[in-house]
Amino acid sequence: MFDVGGEGSVLLENMKKLEINPKEVDIIVLSHIHYDHIGGLPDFLKINPNVTVYMPESLPKSVKDEVYRAGAKLIEVQRPIKICKDAYSTGELGGWIKEQSLIINTAKGVVIITGCAHPGVVNIVKKAKNMLKSDVYLVLGGFHLCWMSSWQIKGIINGVRRQGVKKVAPCHCSGDLARKMFKKAYGEDFILGGVGKNIEVENAF
Repeated sequence: MFDVGGEGSVLLENMKKLEINPKEVDIIVLSHIHYDHIGGLPDFLKINPNVTVYMPESLPKSVKDEVYRAGAKLIEVQRPIKICKDAYSTGELGGWIKEQSLIINTAKGVVIITGCAHPGVVNIVKKAKNMLKSDVYLVLGGFHLCWMSSWQIKGIINGVRRQGVKKVAPCHCSGDLARKMFKKAYGEDFILGGVGKNIEVENAF
């Protein structure tokens, strides 16, 4: 599971509606420090402490202590790391706000899942491509473009396309303008993401 939202009650209720059993989750990957990505962790760990939590090394001791108190396993991530078969972390990227993204190797190419893409979505794509030496099939998650002008967003879109990204699914902090512009640029390869959205990638493992 990648990130846990800001409120544990909301996370657990959404999992219930989606018929996902929290006790069947064995790995949690936290992207970065912001509360709306990690706030649900204590409530989740009360239901299932038998998980391994991968979090950026830069996260504060208070967050790490939540994992230890629950009896879960903590792995602090600084550099790129293999999480499990076909799944990797980019390692901590960025400066002021350090963030890790999740990379999944599939038969169609690399799938990248971002939290907020504070280090820059183009930089994250470049890192993933360099790590796995593979084309990028899909980038999904927050692109952190909600505060940018159309001119700035156009530059990001051009950068993403130059990296050969096949499909995009900007959500969360991407902003309505960015979603509109990515949709225009990507056409049928634009995916409108959101809560409860099920995106299947054939032969993912």
